[in-house]
Amino acid sequence: MQRLNNWIEAFRLRTLFLALASVITGGLLPLRVGHFRPGVFVLTLATTIFLQILSNLANDYGDSEKGTDNDNRVGPLRSVQSGKVSRKEMKRLVIAFVVLSLITGLLLLYTSFPEERFPELVLFFFLGIGAIWAAIKYTVGKGAFGYSGLGDIFVFIFFGMVGVAGSYYLQTLTLDATVFLPALTLGLFSVGVLNLNNMRDIENDRNHRKHTIPVRLGIRKAKNYHAVLISTGWIAAIFYLALAYCSVFNFLFFLSLPLFIAHIRKVIKREGALLDPLLRELSLSTFLFSVLFAISFLIC
Repeated sequence: MQRLNNWIEAFRLRTLFLALASVITGGLLPLRVGHFRPGVFVLTLATTIFLQILSNLANDYGDSEKGTDNDNRVGPLRSVQSGKVSRKEMKRLVIAFVVLSLITGLLLLYTSFPEERFPELVLFFFLGIGAIWAAIKYTVGKGAFGYSGLGDIFVFIFFGMVGVAGSYYLQTLTLDATVFLPALTLGLFSVGVLNLNNMRDIENDRNHRKHTIPVRLGIRKAKNYHAVLISTGWIAAIFYLALAYCSVFNFLFFLSLPLFIAHIRKVIKREGALLDPLLRELSLSTFLFSVLFAISFLIC
């Protein structure tokens, strides 16, 4: 039982809110145009959950491999670092979640695309393989892109463009160009969570040649960058509102705005370990935003 508890702790389930936010936004917006396939939605959620857990496990393994997880790291102890899960065991868990992601991903594609849409199925298959590759390659092996400051780009692509627009397309098999606005929003909010993580660990990352955006910019500019990410995300959401407006109820998602304003103020004032609680706060705020945003545009 203790072994299972250690595995669950390694999954870092608190991070799932951020991943699910993209699927909720992209998967429920099609209801606005009369499209919703519950089976596709459930399989999209399952695949997303497995990919997020895979990413968490691979990051734990990769950072321990490179020595980035050490006594100087500000954030909570990782599983390999604490000794609760061995590196060999963590590697097996990574492989297990690669397999689970492939199984649910293939089921999702089979359920989503009729035979005549085979070329699109192939395209989404390679997007799925790309997501698995990105989850592992962020910290694992030589040339891990998280150590070159490229993590922000990949998070934006997979949590924003692919997560939202891809979920929308799997429901409708069509793509409304306006859906890229909420995709932009969720992508930028997700990059904000990564940026918080990297600001928290800036000194340790610098010492271990992990050249994240905060390491490259410095803490002051990284905080400005963070404010721009959140603000631009909201601007994109407001543009979508202007294009899709049909009822005063469409303003419902503005109920989450005070959380983001308060969040930016906290980020400006805090550094180091004091930033750690803000990761969960921003993830939950983004999740709430996604739910309210989807509901907002289902009421006309």
